Amino acid sequence: MKELICELEENQALSKEKWERLIKNADQNVANFLFERAVVIRKKYYGNDIYIRGLIEFTNYCKNDCYYCGIRKANKNIERYRLTEQQIISCCEQGYDLGFRTFVLQGGEDGYFSDEKMCFLIQNIKKKFPDCAITLSIGEKTENAYQKYYNAGADRYLLRHETFDEAHYGMLHPALLSAKNRQKCLFELKNIGYQTGSGFMVGSPGQTPEHLAKDMLFLKKLNPHMVGIGPFIPHHDTRFKDEKAGTLFQTLFMLGLLRLMLPKTLLPATTALGTIAPEGRKLGVLAGANVVMPNLTPKDKRKQYSLYDHKRCMGDEAAEGLQLLKKEMREIGYQVIIDRGDSLVSNDN
Repeated sequence: MKELICELEENQALSKEKWERLIKNADQNVANFLFERAVVIRKKYYGNDIYIRGLIEFTNYCKNDCYYCGIRKANKNIERYRLTEQQIISCCEQGYDLGFRTFVLQGGEDGYFSDEKMCFLIQNIKKKFPDCAITLSIGEKTENAYQKYYNAGADRYLLRHETFDEAHYGMLHPALLSAKNRQKCLFELKNIGYQTGSGFMVGSPGQTPEHLAKDMLFLKKLNPHMVGIGPFIPHHDTRFKDEKAGTLFQTLFMLGLLRLMLPKTLLPATTALGTIAPEGRKLGVLAGANVVMPNLTPKDKRKQYSLYDHKRCMGDEAAEGLQLLKKEMREIGYQVIIDRGDSLVSNDN
C-alpha cells in the first residue's frame, strides 16, 4: 500500500483498480505514512498557513428532497428561516472585523432568493467589502444564473458532487436529481471562471470502495480549486436515520489521498469532521487540510440549519471562538492568516 501512495505522490493519479485496492486495504500504519507525505506536499505549496472562510447559512428552505438531508423539503419538523439582506451584511461586518476575507453564502435551493435578489446581495457585499471574496453554495442552477452571479461579483462556487456513481446517487436523491446534471453544473462553473469547489460524503449509505474510486477519478478530471469532504452523519428525520455515520479514519484517509492527487487544491477540515470527533478539525489539518470555516450565522439560527444530527455549531466552531481556533492551530505548528486564500489551481485545464 505504501508503494501505491508513493506512486500517487509521483504521478498524482492512480487507475481505478489501484484506487479501490488502496481504499479497501487502508490501515493505521499506511495512513500514518500517507499523512506524513500529505503534510509535506501541503507545506510545499501553502506552508503552515491555514485559511479561514466565514460561513453564513442564510436560508434553510429547500425545494429538494435529498433523502439524507435534514433540511429537505419534506421535513416538517424543523423551523424554517431566511436571513434578511441586512442580517447577512451584519454577519459580513462581524466577520470582517474578526479578520475574515472570504464569505461563504450557503443555503438550501430556496426560490425566494431569485437571481435578481442574489445579484443585488452579491453586489452590495462586494461594494462594502471590495477586498473580500464571495463564495456561493446554493446548489444546482442554470448556466445563465451562474453567469449572472459571476458578473455581479461572486468569485467562488461550492457544489459537492456527493457521489459520481449514477446508481449510488439515485439511492441518495429523488429521481428529479441526477449525478450527470450535477457534474454538468460543475464544469459550467469552471468554464465561466469561478474558483470551483466539489466533494463527496464519506461513508454514505451504500457506498463502496468502487464508488470512492470513481469519485477520485472524477475529481482528477474536474481539477477543482477546492474539495470539501466530510463523513456522512445521519439525521433523525430522514430515511437513513439508523445508518452508521462515516468514520473519522476513512475521512482523514481520503483527505490525505486528495492532497497527494490534487496538491494545489484547498482542502477544508469540515464542520462534519469536527462533529464526529472533538479533535477532528486538528486531525484534518494533520492529514493535509488547510482551510477551516467558522460559522458567522446568527447564534439563534445555527441549530436550525440542521443538515445532520448533533452538528457542531457553538463554542470553538463558531466565529466567536476564533482565538481558540488560532490557539489550536498554533499547538500543532500552524497559523491562521488574514488572507483571501485563493487556490493555486488554474481554470486553464
